[in-house]
Amino acid sequence: MIQAADIREWRTHDVVDEKGHKIGVLEAVYVDTTTDEPAVVTVLTGLPTRRRLVFVPVYKAVLGPGYLKVSYDRNHVRKAPSIGTDDVLPAEQEPGIFEYYGLTYQPGASGERQLARR
Repeated sequence: MIQAADIREWRTHDVVDEKGHKIGVLEAVYVDTTTDEPAVVTVLTGLPTRRRLVFVPVYKAVLGPGYLKVSYDRNHVRKAPSIGTDDVLPAEQEPGIFEYYGLTYQPGASGERQLARR
């Protein structure tokens, strides 16, 4: 299991897909609010004039020297739900991230958000 403190050290490092193809640069870590474990990262992608942050789960992610390897194909990640570089993730968009990757969305017992940025 990747610890939250460990992943924060990898900000600005490359995020690569399962074949080693670069997806973008790690920008932020979102943890599961029930476990406080890393769940999703945002990856800065796009051209300098059209940058955006795409979301990718870190389930089965592997840390390497200078990179984070995720278990999803680069093209799939680049089409994932995204936000602008100065935006925040609206609560109503959280379920869409999980749905896109075929994962179960589980908000808190009282309807709290599942993700929190660290």
